[in-house]
Amino acid sequence: MLFSYLLFSCTTGKNKVYEWRGEGRTGIYQESNLLEEWPENGPDELWTLDSLGNGYGSPVFAGEQFFITGEIDSMAILYCFDLGGDKQWQTTLGKDWVTNFPGSRSAPTIAGDMIYVGTGLSSLYGVDRKSGEILWSREFGPNPDSVHGRFGHAEAALVAGERVFWTAGRPEHNVVALDRFTGEFIWTSKGLGEAYAYNSPKLIQLPSRSIMVTFTTYHLLGFDAGTGELLWSHEQDKYPLEMRVQGYGDIHANTVLYDAGSIFYAAGGGNGGVRLDLSEDGSEIKEVWRNPEFDSFMGGIVKIGNFIYGCGTTKKQLKSIDATSGQLTDSLKIGSGAIIAADGMLYFYNQRGEMKLLSCDEGKMQEISSFKISKGTKEHFAHPVIYRGVLYQRHGNMLMAYDIRMPGSQLLCSPYFCLRGFLQTNHPE
Repeated sequence: MLFSYLLFSCTTGKNKVYEWRGEGRTGIYQESNLLEEWPENGPDELWTLDSLGNGYGSPVFAGEQFFITGEIDSMAILYCFDLGGDKQWQTTLGKDWVTNFPGSRSAPTIAGDMIYVGTGLSSLYGVDRKSGEILWSREFGPNPDSVHGRFGHAEAALVAGERVFWTAGRPEHNVVALDRFTGEFIWTSKGLGEAYAYNSPKLIQLPSRSIMVTFTTYHLLGFDAGTGELLWSHEQDKYPLEMRVQGYGDIHANTVLYDAGSIFYAAGGGNGGVRLDLSEDGSEIKEVWRNPEFDSFMGGIVKIGNFIYGCGTTKKQLKSIDATSGQLTDSLKIGSGAIIAADGMLYFYNQRGEMKLLSCDEGKMQEISSFKISKGTKEHFAHPVIYRGVLYQRHGNMLMAYDIRMPGSQLLCSPYFCLRGFLQTNHPE
């Protein structure tokens, strides 16, 4: 087991992983000197991209570039842009999801010189970061009737060490670990034989082993990341066995959080908010509390101090919960949506297209500023992203970039933004 830990802990700067919802998939972006309130009409818009195709996946940033997916004419497209919004390349991957809520779902994961990205049909691709060339692909075939998803596969691949993890949701290859350079199987598990649950997995590194944690339709699963052994499962028992059909209790899109020996999750179609304490060697879990009112389906959750923030579904509110007791501490009637955090503030993008900035203090929340995202198409599902003082929001075929830096903040940015700042300072309108 020590070997397993070493295998995943030796990550060099060259192979740094850039992924969905930031480092560690926590939803907390390590930014500073951000605006504490916004102008009445929102922060300055830097630029807009308007031809990404259908999609809900957020951009992922790595150095001076970002990567994002879209669906055009039933095909999945992976794009590379610089920080000024200028396209560097695009690559057609393969067929994408065009049924319920058509469009791309997967946010790319970048590690070293490669990008890992999936389609709504469960296919996974390894792509050269510099050129966009597809280096390998792994297609798991159409879903049989017994293992399927109503809304298409939605997962950001997890990369650790030399492995990429994927929940294919097939009877034979239910959860897999692939060699990230070749796409060959390292291990494959039948799990519990359930379909994928639109979940992006989490890696938990313990002193003796690393654990890959993901949801399938009615269970949270913990795998030894080195061997593929299924260590434990936690049932989502909101729906009895006779009611477990497609569309009932099978959506668990929020990546779990891990902190100080405890796993926290929010499963709107399952147990709601839950805390599980993990044994020292990771082989066992113990449920500490559950709160069915903390019932986020897909907006993500963030933990700041001893409080967890996320949206409700039954009651369309933003809620906070005490991580020790599992008791709700506050709620705001501002809808359901996606939440991230940065610089001690919450950013909440609701499904009405309203972007909100909120303060949070020991579980208490207050709305500070708000503006409406009016550009773009279809549903407001994509998660916000913050990178180098810029707030990015996707809405369907469009991506908008907003300057949320405090005036006078150091420009840790691309040549485009540095030039923009120079022109504004030296040639004011």
